[in-house]
Formats: sequence, C-alpha cells, structure tokens
Amino acid sequence: MTINEFRRSLSNTNPPSDVVLILEALWHQANGNWDLAHTIAQSQKSPEGDWVHAFLHRDEGDLANAGYWYRRADKPVATGTIQEEWEQLVSALI
Repeated sequence: MTINEFRRSLSNTNPPSDVVLILEALWHQANGNWDLAHTIAQSQKSPEGDWVHAFLHRDEGDLANAGYWYRRADKPVATGTIQEEWEQLVSALI
C-alpha cells in the first residue's frame, strides 16, 4: 500500500484490512475518532506505538504528555503541522 492509497481509504467506512494495527490508529485519528486511535496506540508496546501515541497527545494539545511519549519513542518533538507529522508517520509505517 502507498501513502496515496492509504489517504484514499480515509473515505471508506473501515480502515484497510491489510495494514498493521498502528496504521489503523492513524486512520481513525484522521477520521475524527481520537479515542479509538489512542486506545490502539496505547496497546502497541513498541517505539512506533510510542511515536503515534506522542502524535495523538500533540494533536489533542497535551504537549507535556506528548513530550513523554516522544522521549519513549526516541524521536524529537515534532515542530511541523499535525498534517505534516501524520504524513511522516504514515510514510514511515507503510
């Protein structure tokens, strides 16, 4: 799957069935279901899960909590837009 295919899937009712669970979190976030995205990210005990978790807390405006999760993911705190970071995450995880 490409990032463009993933982006097009956002108009579907459900996330693509052939993506890893952490990408589903980003799909749900993009479709306005932050709570489900957060639940998925929280369940992923990995640096990728921590990175998405950081992104989600940044998206909600909880920068202190986001900073904790960026450190756990060994990633710098993002400084671009939420959309730019979403694109970066999707590209890295596809």
